[in-house]
Amino acid sequence: MFEYAIYILILLVVVIFFSGVRIVRPTHRGLVEVLGKYRRFAQPGFHWIIPGITKLYQVNTTEQMVNAEPQEIITNDNLNARVDAQVYFRVKGDEDSVKASVYNVNNYQYQIVNLARTTLRNIIGTLTLKSANSERSRINSELLSTLLNETKTWGIAVVRTELKEIDPPKDVQETMNKVVKAENEKVAAVDFATATETMADGQKRAEIKKAEGIRQAEILKAEGEAQAIALVNEAAEKYFVGNAQLLRRLQAVETSLQYNAKIVLPADRELVNVIGDLAGAMPLPLREKPRQPS
Repeated sequence: MFEYAIYILILLVVVIFFSGVRIVRPTHRGLVEVLGKYRRFAQPGFHWIIPGITKLYQVNTTEQMVNAEPQEIITNDNLNARVDAQVYFRVKGDEDSVKASVYNVNNYQYQIVNLARTTLRNIIGTLTLKSANSERSRINSELLSTLLNETKTWGIAVVRTELKEIDPPKDVQETMNKVVKAENEKVAAVDFATATETMADGQKRAEIKKAEGIRQAEILKAEGEAQAIALVNEAAEKYFVGNAQLLRRLQAVETSLQYNAKIVLPADRELVNVIGDLAGAMPLPLREKPRQPS
């Protein structure tokens, strides 16, 4: 009988021991309470508590995300906008912060969601729908600043906020799309007109350049011809005299005689004498015209 009592006692001790074993993961921190009173801070690793007397509360210290859930917000221009956002945060890993996340706020995840929704209504309610869509970074900054200020005693660090969507009503969205389309078509038409004008201006300048080139070429050609004529005249006046002129005339006569052409010789005795010498004849003396009686 005594032996059975020992076995039961040993079994009870084993059950109590294993029921008091607690393992804290590296992603968590723990708070140990004895009879409802905080006793110590539990780091990651093995811990043993007295079942029924001691309790270990584990807190996740990794970065977490909560969705602020879509909500209808009336903008400053009296339009309903469907707004949704996300908040990223984490519980700080030191003892005071972990204690604050448990003892200073009841369910910090639920609280931060409602705080984010209220803050978004306050911010977007002062903006028009157009400015709210174009100033998302400003809304994110103001939301983050408000959450950091309001949760500084919660032992958490708000990492960032992301505005997921700001959707206007369907009819307003269709109207905005038509306006954007019209503006895009207007910009495209202006760009096309500018491009056409630029191309026409370029063609005009090209034609002007071409005309200037032709004109310059004609001028240069005329100047060249004038210079050539001047050089020929200068050479003729300087070198084409005396026997050179006579030789050129004889060449012309010889060329004409080869083709039995009729030629008219000028009354130049020097040329006639030369032709006569070449033909073996003597020129006839010129007869004087008879004088008519007066």
